[in-house]
Amino acid sequence: MSDRIIISAGDVELEAEIYTNDTGRKVSSILPITGSVKRWGEEIYFSIPLSIDEEEDARDLLKEGELGYWPSGEAFCIFFGKTPASRVDEIRAAGNVNVFGMVLGDAKLFTSIKDGAKITVTGVDSK
Repeated sequence: MSDRIIISAGDVELEAEIYTNDTGRKVSSILPITGSVKRWGEEIYFSIPLSIDEEEDARDLLKEGELGYWPSGEAFCIFFGKTPASRVDEIRAAGNVNVFGMVLGDAKLFTSIKDGAKITVTGVDSK
């Protein structure tokens, strides 16, 4: 079971699913969220008004399109390629993140989004 969200930044609008884990439920509870994009390689992140501890299954190696909450930065993260911490062809976060969702579509579209762009995350009404 999961909730659906829409992530909009610049000309990019993609749907994603939020998992029903603890972090996913907490992120869903504060929607809609608006922030200012920060880029770190092929990762977008932005501060959100949540303080969540690192979960037992938190990790720093991600898959393309995964959504994570970075406890150290209190940030919503979208991973779509290599970061400065990556080795070879991996996607590596700056530290462990709580994985709470996945982009449904081509996450590489976020490559066009620049630092400082407005980003909005809203829920999708389920019927």
